[in-house]
Amino acid sequence: MIPKGFSLLLLFVLVVEPCFLFGVAVKDKDVWSSTSEKTTDGTRNLEVRFDGAASHWTDALPIGNGRLGAMIWGGIVNETINLNEDTLWTGIPSDFTDPAAPITLSEVRKLVNNGQYAEATAVAANLSGTPSAVYQLLGDIKLEFDESHVAYDEGTYERVLDLDTATVKVQYSANDIKYVRDHFASYPDEVIVMKISGNKSSSLNFTVSLESKLHHHAYINNNSQIILDGRCPGRRIPPHVYGNSSPKESEPLGPVQHANPKGIEYFAVLDLQIGDGKGELHVVDSRKLRVVGCDWAVIRLAAASTFDGPFTNPVDSKRDPSSESLSKMDAAKRYSYADLYSRHVNDYQALFHRISLQLSKSSTSAAKNDKDGVITTAERVKSFKINEDPSLVDLLFQYGRYLLIACSRPGTQPANLQGIWNKDIEPAWDGAPHLNINLQMNYWPSLSCNLKECQEPLFDYISSLSVNGKKTAHVNYGASGWVAHQVSDIWAKTSPDRGQAVWALWQMGGAWLCTHLWEHYAYTMDKEFLRNKAYPLMEGCASFLLDWLIEGPKGSLQTNPSTSPEHMFTAPDGKPASVSYSATMDMQIIREVFSNIVSAAEELGKSDDLIARVRKAQVRLSPTRIAKDGSIMEWEQDFIDPEVHHRHLSHLFGLFPGHSINVEQTPDLCKAAENTLIKRGEEGPGWSTTWKAALWARLHNSEHAYQMVKHLFDLVDPDHESDFEGGLYANLFTAHPPFQIDANFGFSAAVAEMLVQSSVKDVHLLPALPREKWTNGCVKGLKVRGGVTVSVCWSGGDLDEVGIWSNSHGGNGFKTLHYRGITAAANFSSGIVYTFNKHLECVDTHTLL
Repeated sequence: MIPKGFSLLLLFVLVVEPCFLFGVAVKDKDVWSSTSEKTTDGTRNLEVRFDGAASHWTDALPIGNGRLGAMIWGGIVNETINLNEDTLWTGIPSDFTDPAAPITLSEVRKLVNNGQYAEATAVAANLSGTPSAVYQLLGDIKLEFDESHVAYDEGTYERVLDLDTATVKVQYSANDIKYVRDHFASYPDEVIVMKISGNKSSSLNFTVSLESKLHHHAYINNNSQIILDGRCPGRRIPPHVYGNSSPKESEPLGPVQHANPKGIEYFAVLDLQIGDGKGELHVVDSRKLRVVGCDWAVIRLAAASTFDGPFTNPVDSKRDPSSESLSKMDAAKRYSYADLYSRHVNDYQALFHRISLQLSKSSTSAAKNDKDGVITTAERVKSFKINEDPSLVDLLFQYGRYLLIACSRPGTQPANLQGIWNKDIEPAWDGAPHLNINLQMNYWPSLSCNLKECQEPLFDYISSLSVNGKKTAHVNYGASGWVAHQVSDIWAKTSPDRGQAVWALWQMGGAWLCTHLWEHYAYTMDKEFLRNKAYPLMEGCASFLLDWLIEGPKGSLQTNPSTSPEHMFTAPDGKPASVSYSATMDMQIIREVFSNIVSAAEELGKSDDLIARVRKAQVRLSPTRIAKDGSIMEWEQDFIDPEVHHRHLSHLFGLFPGHSINVEQTPDLCKAAENTLIKRGEEGPGWSTTWKAALWARLHNSEHAYQMVKHLFDLVDPDHESDFEGGLYANLFTAHPPFQIDANFGFSAAVAEMLVQSSVKDVHLLPALPREKWTNGCVKGLKVRGGVTVSVCWSGGDLDEVGIWSNSHGGNGFKTLHYRGITAAANFSSGIVYTFNKHLECVDTHTLL
């Protein structure tokens, strides 16, 4: 029997593999159970629900398998399914380095040193670069049903995305016939699948076609397949000018690209199967298929492109998208619809079912208020500000996890500004990954929310950025290592963006991304990943930062030129400017990167000149300063801020997602961070709202964290979206507006931070729980640093029980648990599940097997 007490020291036990119990996969959410779980309702559905067809793209429902995405509108007589493939972008690989940049850089630095910030800002426009490539779309599946569907019974219509199975179902009745359309995107078989059926024999009649806004040719193959063969533009449409144009705005493709390069080619095959020997299949107009009198039909879609990595010109690609697509289709057709569905669900649930979350106001409120199986999700969002239904928080939390699984899987491209879903050839902000918050936020929930595999595309992408970034660092800045700026694309663009310095000139994009490498190790304790993948990239990043830092007054190290992302200041001479030196975010990111690589070197037993230089530089970095108004200074000098409610929280990076500001070690900075958040206000785009929620959570301020959660639940009218700032569309996509997916991911991460926080040695339980709003609840399967999994249950706003275990091979099992002033030291052995009561006393242990 294990003695109770705040200190627990257990003997090491043999590491066991916890993933299987008698041959059946065991999910993290099922490893541990608590007697207090009865206080929450475990039967609620995780569904995004509509009672009619979509009127706008943001009413459509998303499915995806990481590489292929689709949006289901659910039309009655005419249905549209928008299709995306994650490698379809404009452009070709290019060299955007600027040999003239060093001369301009020297001039800008002199102006900054002389305090001529407005003049430095103007000249810094010459350091800006060329625009990114543009994310494109694949096309649309068009379905045309016969006129009998016009008289459908509106009361029978349902269109539902089931997060539990990652499927979208559309169903309705017409003329006493029930029609059902099921959709899913299979990762194991790399196809989008749709089944259409009617419950009356020979009742199904429809026409299907494939269309695209891109250059394409559509034709019929084997009388049962539609082929879509096309090409993305090799040259992007000239971008819109934002504010004052830079001198390079007129060169959207850079000097080395020829007039009409050959872009990425794509190939898609739609296969139509009708079943049970009933019905006929006809070719219409040489590009459509017509189904007459069948019981059911299954549509499968596969697609591929000539994209062969960011360094291969499409014209030189050895990939054959036609043979790849047809081969994938042949493989998928070997399985029945039922088998395809089973393979899809098993694969998806192995990830999604790792975490469960149940929130309620009281032991009875969940059953009383949870009408998500009856009313539409849009109606639930509308009523949230009145009823504050905790189950809707559950849904949006899990929706973020669903979207990450659907748009970022091993072997795919990283989630872009819209994840994977897009309907335009000119999407907002090019659909490009933005490295000054948005791309990073996309992956905030990957670790704490138990989806580490979904982060793999990001690491592959960072590797590509390091290759181009080495050229940019050398040519533009005369520096070693590698650098990436604010906006990138599928070609791993690392040069500055076009336009004004306030957004284009920011050298910290790659450095911020590198913090994800160390975080992955901190959560997983995967030393092979640290040694082979992370450390070489961190070395290159640190090398650039050491060269980028220059000597400042009194021996300090500075970044010059420096901007705080997308935010202007008023210079001492009264002029607007954005370029100065050592913006707070620069120094906080550099401090984080240096701390991470020193820790990584210690883990790997490395000691070399680079680490010695980093250690010397660490003590010379400018500290985070407090302004005269009590807030965190955003710039090295206490400039006047002409826009105190600016959407970015750049100077709070050190609080979240960084670690240099925390409640235990820097209380003065935490108070200043609180003042900063109050000064910034609550308004802002969706991603800003969820960042604020996470920041307040890090301050252990449940009231303000919850206020930002509540603030997001504002139903955006897509016909008047310019009237909104932030909010949710009817399909729960988050709004800037327009749609950006980052806030969906930021929301999941913020809720996780409200419930459990960690460092490598500490775990804080329910640090920002809104006790009166989420009075009872359980979260099971959250990950914390050190390779540890945590499940927590509470009732009446107070902790009931905690389950903690580790399956990390070689991980650090020592933790100090914290809950409302109570602490308990524990040494966890891998393969053992520990249960602690509300006093943090260990009351039970059992093995994972």
